[in-house]
Amino acid sequence: MRALRPFLWAAILVAAFLYVTSVGHWNVSRLLPAPGASGHIWDSPASAASGFSSDEQNNIDVYKAAREATVNITSTVYRENFFMQVYPSEGTGSGFILNSDGEILTNNHVVRGNSQLTVSLADKKVYKAHVVGTDARDDLALIKIEAGRRLPAMHLGDSDSLVVGQKVLAIGNPFGFEGTLTTGIVSSLNRTIQTEASRPLEGMIQTDAAINPGNSGGPLLDSHGNVIGINTAIYGPQGNIGIGFAMPINRAKSMLDEFQKSGHISQPTLGIKEVWVTGDLAEMLELPAKGGLLITQVERGSAAEEAGLHGPTDVVIVGGAYQLAVGGDLIIAVEGQPVTSRDALQKVMDRKRGGDPLNLTIYRHGRTMDIRVKLGEAPAVL
Repeated sequence: MRALRPFLWAAILVAAFLYVTSVGHWNVSRLLPAPGASGHIWDSPASAASGFSSDEQNNIDVYKAAREATVNITSTVYRENFFMQVYPSEGTGSGFILNSDGEILTNNHVVRGNSQLTVSLADKKVYKAHVVGTDARDDLALIKIEAGRRLPAMHLGDSDSLVVGQKVLAIGNPFGFEGTLTTGIVSSLNRTIQTEASRPLEGMIQTDAAINPGNSGGPLLDSHGNVIGINTAIYGPQGNIGIGFAMPINRAKSMLDEFQKSGHISQPTLGIKEVWVTGDLAEMLELPAKGGLLITQVERGSAAEEAGLHGPTDVVIVGGAYQLAVGGDLIIAVEGQPVTSRDALQKVMDRKRGGDPLNLTIYRHGRTMDIRVKLGEAPAVL
């Protein structure tokens, strides 16, 4: 009997299997819950807590406060094609309202050469605008609209107190998408970049907040909603790659202060032409080997002439072909800093306004002397 027990159990298992798969109409789906029987096929959040993180709430608050004062700028320029036909060409950019009277700060390249300028506000209302003044050196422009009502305005912060790593937010109209917010950090400070006109822009704020075509002229904000920069340029022609640049707002403040005091924006003038000489060429001209900026022309009636700077007295041939005016003063320091490059004077002039003093140290006939110049003023061409 014990020997037959395994065969008995095998027969029982086979009979049970046959019953379940045939007589009992067995179906594996009976062992699984029916769809919808216990709720959705997707999972709910692990936590039922509502609301935003502190950083998200800060983004939202800053955007709400700044969006109404950020504008879209459309400039129309009439161009001529190959067939001598004139056609309108539109460009877009951003800007932000400075005061309730409708004065708006933006980039000079956004409005440069325009024949018609329009500004769209956040409420979709469109106004004609006119250029009040420009400062090409810092790629800044001040424009104005007549809205017939008080407008929301931005608060200007302090760009001198920025530190690498702090949070920044950019608002603008990239590719025509109005009111776009991007966030990031200050990636670096005091960057120098070249504009399309091959003019350097110095002291720029570098950020990884996404800046694209159409963002130009829009505000770069700190976490308190204060404007600390004007979005100006991107690295590379294809759009944002995480390297954008903004003009520090403190650079714009000096332009705005001048406009408030005098009603216009001026360009400082010195009234000289100069050439960089150093090394063997400087020694050949019996000048200090460290070199400097040799004055080759002093304009009549200029600030340089009034200050007593001397121009050339002779002309020599350099290298058998190049004529060089010599005998003039050699500028060896500007504002107390030694001249070590051909753009040393221009860098200082870019921070000056008409009427400002300029301190120069010159080398003349074997002697060094300090000369103080009161810069002339040439109103910017609009």
